[in-house]
Amino acid sequence: MSRQTVQSKAFIIVLGLITLAFLTILLPFWSSIFWACVMTLLFYPLQRRLRKKFNGRDTLAALATLLAGVFLVVIPVTMIAFAFVSEGAQLYELIENQEIEPDQLLERIGSAVPIIPDVLDRLDIDMSNVRSYLSDSAVSLSRQLSQEALSFGRNTVSFTVGLVLMLYLTFFLLRDGDKMMGWLSTAVPLENDRRQLLFSKFTEVVRATVKGNLVVAMVQGALGGLIFWLLGITAPVLWAVVMAFLSLVPAVGAALVWVPVAIYLFATGEVVQGSILVAYGAIIIGLADNVLRPILVGRDTKLPDYVVLFSTLGGISLLGINGFVIGPLIAALFISFWATFSQDLNR
Repeated sequence: MSRQTVQSKAFIIVLGLITLAFLTILLPFWSSIFWACVMTLLFYPLQRRLRKKFNGRDTLAALATLLAGVFLVVIPVTMIAFAFVSEGAQLYELIENQEIEPDQLLERIGSAVPIIPDVLDRLDIDMSNVRSYLSDSAVSLSRQLSQEALSFGRNTVSFTVGLVLMLYLTFFLLRDGDKMMGWLSTAVPLENDRRQLLFSKFTEVVRATVKGNLVVAMVQGALGGLIFWLLGITAPVLWAVVMAFLSLVPAVGAALVWVPVAIYLFATGEVVQGSILVAYGAIIIGLADNVLRPILVGRDTKLPDYVVLFSTLGGISLLGINGFVIGPLIAALFISFWATFSQDLNR
């Protein structure tokens, strides 16, 4: 083995170790880094337009783009997060003080919709056990939300630091994004054509996946929370967040929340409110996904519903709230890169 070969291999090993050490140092801040990249990808088209208007002044364009992101995304999401944990704590207090009794709600629904107890009887399911299970589950879930609210309050400082770091990095990614991508493309050991194809596909998939999942989920959650608030339903922001998450479930999605609520409204004699909720949910909330997703994602990069479902649930189970985006993103990149590899292989 020649001396030059030994030196090359030694350099690669040292390079790998240094890279691993650097990534380990960044590990406590990976969430801030990830969301900074997401913000950059979402608002980079705006940055390019503003750069032209500001005659190529990258710093001014990046600052204006960052301010737009803060007002359009960061402030609303932060307010929703605080309202979510606050309403979760209030819901727990209502259940704990027996102002809301889940077992009685189920009994009312069963009385108004006799088919439900009949079906349970045919399946040999004891209605009293179902009421007890739902009551215990509601108390447990609301208690967990209350604990999360306390934890969120204690971690306000770390949340603020992470938010500041995210915005700080987003500014530099917006300003120097082209230079970074140019350096990164030259560092990837691939042919120029394949490198350009993979980078363009990567950018396309990331933007489509992030926009398709986040924007559609936020819109459906906002629409659901709005109608819940107008109808005077308890904790509308909390249910809006739940509907946003469930919007990723194929075929049903947010209906897993508003349909039982509509049934309860009918069961308690609120026929007008129940009818409004059914019509609004079926027409407005239901069509939001079918209208927005093709516009934001496009047909070429749209993932199958079952892939979105499993990748999202897997991402959340492994990575928490960040997996809501990372799971489908990894799935989209997996499919795109394998499709590119197959095309190259069959040429």
